[in-house]
Amino acid sequence: MNICPLCNGLRTIVFYCDQCGEKLKDEGKLTDYFDDYSPYMDADVMKMVDGYAHTRTQHMCVHLFHCDRCGDDVVRFIQE
Repeated sequence: MNICPLCNGLRTIVFYCDQCGEKLKDEGKLTDYFDDYSPYMDADVMKMVDGYAHTRTQHMCVHLFHCDRCGDDVVRFIQE
């Protein structure tokens, strides 16, 4: 079983905004924003509909990061 180190609080990863250089805030899994029930669905099931073909087979967790300064949203792939 693979687990995301960010979702499970095992590690902190810092990314910076490409637009302004501000530290990005981790907003969690991208699939959590699909609908009201998405956060409660099985992560592997949600990887089949996340829009990225390789996330399930390569054990990647897709996270949304947000810049509070300029409002930019960035998707990052986190290795599980």
